[in-house]
Amino acid sequence: FSEALLNINSWADKVRFARSGGEANAIAIRIARNFSKKDKILFCGYHGWHDWYLSANIEDKTNLDKQLMGGLSSSGVPKSLKGTAIPFLEGDLNFVESELKKGDVAAIKMEVMRSNPVTKEYLQNIRDLANKYDSLLIFDECTSGFRETFGGLHKKYEVFPDLCMYGKAMGNGHAITAVVGRNDVMTESQNTFISSTFWTERTGYVAAKKTFEIMEREKSWEKITKIGSEYKKRISKIFEKHGLVAKITGLDALASYVFESDHLEKKTFITQEMLKKGYLVTNLFYPSICHENHLDDFFDDFELVVKDLQKKNKNLSKFLDGPVCHSTFRRLND
Repeated sequence: FSEALLNINSWADKVRFARSGGEANAIAIRIARNFSKKDKILFCGYHGWHDWYLSANIEDKTNLDKQLMGGLSSSGVPKSLKGTAIPFLEGDLNFVESELKKGDVAAIKMEVMRSNPVTKEYLQNIRDLANKYDSLLIFDECTSGFRETFGGLHKKYEVFPDLCMYGKAMGNGHAITAVVGRNDVMTESQNTFISSTFWTERTGYVAAKKTFEIMEREKSWEKITKIGSEYKKRISKIFEKHGLVAKITGLDALASYVFESDHLEKKTFITQEMLKKGYLVTNLFYPSICHENHLDDFFDDFELVVKDLQKKNKNLSKFLDGPVCHSTFRRLND
């Protein structure tokens, strides 16, 4: 499986495996810090639950709110990690360079894309800044991998990192993730302690190897992109037809929508009513090839729910069977 993974990442030389995306991200951070002999990480996006990431919220508990998930607590994370993980907003190259100029940034770490469109020029600018200031570039493709290309989304833009993480789709639901990277960088993993009792468990590797076979045969990334594109178009027409204003974002294979007003109430109602019709659905849609033959039935039922929502819109809370879903993580005593 290592050979299969490196065959689709011609820029990379070595691979290490793990079981979860957060674990793979933590491994990449350890390797990057060891290679560069620097501590700080500049990051954009969501990268798991480990101390290095949550430490961004020590100084300001809202630092991670604009990185996909709000309300993440740094409770239990050593205060001494304050200032070692610095978030930046997508597109803010001036801030990135101002931090890099300080000379203590081990790596720039980012999702290639999640919600907003990205350009080759932007990614190349990030790559150039990393080179200029002697920092590594790490792409987290745990979510975006295998959705528009057979491998990472960075292959589409032909901008290549020093380290890259894969997960989720790679094992088709089985516990397997990977860190791939340049030889000189990955060699540093031998000079620090990275280990797990369960890394020798074989199910994930076998599942991933078979998944690669099926992906390549079916051209799954093309199919799920087509399914997601159709989903976006049809959902947009339904909202427009029934007078609901929503912003539809993300890769076609990572589609999502947000209502302009009362989003959480509407989202809760749709989830509740679609569940009654036999669908487990929210405002996020990550298509797989098994959805191919179910879109017509889904949208027939979805339109009925949206029509009902619009009819009850002024008093929607009265028609909820439970509480409105919340948008952030909350402590038990909040």
